[in-house]
Amino acid sequence: MLALRYRRVFSSVIFINHLSFFVYGMAILCCEDTKRTISMLRGRTWQTQILVLFFLVLEVAHGQVRYSIPEEMAKGSVVGNIVQDLGLDIKRLKSGRARIFTEDSREYIGLNADKGTLVVKERIDREELCAQVTPCSLHFQIIIDNPMELHRVDVEITDINDNAPIFMKKEMTFQISESALPGARYSLGSAKDPDVALNALQTYTLHPTDFFALKTQSRPDGTKYAEMVLTAPLDRENSEDHKLLLTAYDGGSPQKSGTVKIHVIVLDANDNAPVFTQAVYRVSVSENSSKGSVVLIVSATDADQGTYGQVTYSFSQSSDGVSDLFDVDANTGSITINGLIDFEKSKTYELHVEATDKGGLTDTSKVLIDVTDVNDNAPVISVISFSNPIPENAAPETVIAMLNIKDLDSDKNGRLKCTIDSNLPFQIKTSSPNFYSLITDESLDRERISEYNITITATDEGSPALSTNKTLTLKISDVNDNAPVFRQQIYSSYITENNSPGLSIFSVEAFDKDSGNNARVSFYLDDINVDGVSTADYVSVNAESGVILAARSFDYEQIKEFQFRVKVQDGGSPPLSSNVTVKIIIQDQNDNAPQILYPVQTSGSLVAEIVPRSADMGYLVSKVVAVDVDSGQNAWLSYKLQKATDRALFEVGAQNGEIRTIRQVTDKDAVKQKLIVVVEDNGQPSRSATVSVNVALADSFPEILSEFNDFTHGKEYNDNLTFYLVLALAVVSFLFIVSIIAILSVKCYRWRRERMFCKSNGNLPVIPYYPPLYADVGGTGTLQHVYNYEVCRTTDSRKSDLKYNRPCSQSIISLDSAGTQTLTHRQMDKLSLEDSEKVSGVWVTMRK
Repeated sequence: MLALRYRRVFSSVIFINHLSFFVYGMAILCCEDTKRTISMLRGRTWQTQILVLFFLVLEVAHGQVRYSIPEEMAKGSVVGNIVQDLGLDIKRLKSGRARIFTEDSREYIGLNADKGTLVVKERIDREELCAQVTPCSLHFQIIIDNPMELHRVDVEITDINDNAPIFMKKEMTFQISESALPGARYSLGSAKDPDVALNALQTYTLHPTDFFALKTQSRPDGTKYAEMVLTAPLDRENSEDHKLLLTAYDGGSPQKSGTVKIHVIVLDANDNAPVFTQAVYRVSVSENSSKGSVVLIVSATDADQGTYGQVTYSFSQSSDGVSDLFDVDANTGSITINGLIDFEKSKTYELHVEATDKGGLTDTSKVLIDVTDVNDNAPVISVISFSNPIPENAAPETVIAMLNIKDLDSDKNGRLKCTIDSNLPFQIKTSSPNFYSLITDESLDRERISEYNITITATDEGSPALSTNKTLTLKISDVNDNAPVFRQQIYSSYITENNSPGLSIFSVEAFDKDSGNNARVSFYLDDINVDGVSTADYVSVNAESGVILAARSFDYEQIKEFQFRVKVQDGGSPPLSSNVTVKIIIQDQNDNAPQILYPVQTSGSLVAEIVPRSADMGYLVSKVVAVDVDSGQNAWLSYKLQKATDRALFEVGAQNGEIRTIRQVTDKDAVKQKLIVVVEDNGQPSRSATVSVNVALADSFPEILSEFNDFTHGKEYNDNLTFYLVLALAVVSFLFIVSIIAILSVKCYRWRRERMFCKSNGNLPVIPYYPPLYADVGGTGTLQHVYNYEVCRTTDSRKSDLKYNRPCSQSIISLDSAGTQTLTHRQMDKLSLEDSEKVSGVWVTMRK
């Protein structure tokens, strides 16, 4: 495989003089790739090599990348390292989704993005691809996205000798008159070899050569054909026919050949051959001409008479392939169209017409047909790259799509104009011939328009003009540029007190103009205190639905209304949010019974209203005063008399609670009157409270006392008895605990003293003992005098006695500056005995 690689150079190199080009070309000779190029030019002249080098330098200046490979390479064969030749990075190929774009539908060359190489993708037959056109090249573009790059690559397909020369006929027959003179020429046509250059047809040989010799001729286009030249007179009497073998050889290695049999029949004399009126005919034909249209009429004359002067017309073998498009009338020489003439496939056609008489003599004429272009091809729009969708915050002049637009017609029929709707925020620009870029022209807003149908119109300049439309549907992707908005500026809702925790109060609603996660809203509580308590202790909000839930049971009597803020936030990055104020109003419920303020009910004493017996009808005895902490109709109170000692004597005002007499008080009425008044609110269901009112019908206070004394005394007695019982129980419990502690302390003290004296054995000096904070009775210390009191208590304090004894003559413990006196065991025992004798009383020691 031969690979020719060229690097890009700055455009200023083009303007360097020819000497600079020559020096640059000589430098390229040092490159390994150029050396391989020169090796192909062996056998050519030195001037030709210099000329090739000059064009190579020009190619470098144009910045193209070209490779050369032979045809028929196996699939997967490496064409070249495109990463190295373009100076790219393999990571760039992968991240840019590198791909190959060809203007034809068939891709012969593929791209291996993992290795950065070009490989053969399909079988390449140079003859099928280019026929006789040389050089034969494949042209394609390598497209890389992000950012978009376009690299042109040319791959030249070189010929190999894979085709042998062949003749269209297996056998040719000539009828030659015996009168034919030596030197007469007979056209044998030409063999066909699809190969080119050295692999194409080179020579012919004829065997045997007793009567005929072979002469090779060349046409203006370079094709070679053979003529059979008569070298000796023919004698039909000696031989009526001759069999020859024509062989065609190409110049390949190994050499290939093809043969055709020639049968020569000797006829009687025919000494004049047909002659065309023109050696070359030239005519113009419009493409797409209808089938059967006459192109031209050729004519040939024969000087012979009779059957030898009759001429027939036919296409020679050199017109093979073209003769399918045209037809010639054998008798008239009229050439007509037999197929579709397409200017885009071929601009000229060359026909070779033979005129043959009955004696077998022929003449050949060339017919050149020029095809004129007709605007019969509409532009073709191909989308080679399309970024869809694009974000709404895309900057102006962002490339959306790259297009390839071409028209197979020529001149003005192939000149294009590409447009889009002017009302769209896009425009189209051309980046290189046949390549256009669709870019943004202004800022986009998905919330206003989320999708565009962009119709691209390509129109040629033909007459009439042809156009093609291509519609691209471009979607605009969302960007989080809109904060969620509540449907109301402020929310208010009512809730009845004593609700259950978790009760749904109402819901807030918010919407976001964005889409997807950017429009997914979540609700949160703003942490604002309500009377020093966090909002979360009052309510909570469902993050998904926005439902406000009560977090506690509300009490109208404690809080009548409160407000807080709810925050809504979308799911964008970064998230956007907004707030709304929510006001909750607590509605009262009849959950409080009326409270009696007057008369005051006490358990320790009896309160009675005094009514003189001289009271008239309507006398105001008392007034029941009550309140209800509820509100509204739940706090409307009504009063009624439920029970009374004498219902015919008193009545209660239903609205004001006044107790009045409804008749004159008489002496027969009992002194003690007891009324029970019911206070009821107006709630549903209603609540009530009762109060007892004691009324005394008397004119003097002693009368009242004598009436109510038995009740008061009994009440006081019961109260005092309960008090004394509780007190006695407390005192007994306290004395028992103190006694236990005292006994344990004395036992422990004696046990320690006994151990101390036992260890001393009575021989050791007395160890002085210094009780803390004690002194003698002589007035030098803090303990001055000791008095003894004998106290005898009974359950009745009024019968307790107190006995005063004389002061003790000695202190229990004396401590002065002269020394320390410690009590002996005998003194201690005596003291304990004295203490034990005082059983009838309690000694109390007082410091003076």
